[in-house]
Amino acid sequence: MRLYGVTGWKNAGKTGLMVRLVAEFRARGLTVSTLKHAHHSFDVDHEGKDSRRHREAGAHQVLLSSARRWALMTELDDAPEPALEALLARMAPVDLVLVEGWKRDRHPKVEAWRAETGRPLIAPRDPTIRAVAAKGETGLTDRPVLDLDDTRGVADFIAAEVGL
Repeated sequence: MRLYGVTGWKNAGKTGLMVRLVAEFRARGLTVSTLKHAHHSFDVDHEGKDSRRHREAGAHQVLLSSARRWALMTELDDAPEPALEALLARMAPVDLVLVEGWKRDRHPKVEAWRAETGRPLIAPRDPTIRAVAAKGETGLTDRPVLDLDDTRGVADFIAAEVGL
């Protein structure tokens, strides 16, 4: 599986870019999966649902299945968060896996950046960031700067990077 990341600070446009990239690569006939890192606790279960009740009762894993999709939830308890590689190993093979977050991991990435957030670029200190998809002047000269809204251009860059 080919892997490429989208990283950046909060409100930089990562999720919007990810969603557009998934749609663009799917329109090109590729299979795409995503991994999203959350810095906070999250829940995919809803209060009062059977699967939530199973989990709250102490089940280590709960697999929820229907005719349309399935989801496997695993409680970590006191175990450390799994590494990106361990999570990738659990995914079905596809043409491309897009990873949102995991900014400190060593896979290749494009940084989503907006001048209006007031946050500095991560790219100057991170060689795994191969390009910046920006809204605003970056001042960056050592790697490509792409338009954050040019989904096709960003997709073309990623495709060339991973050999698609």
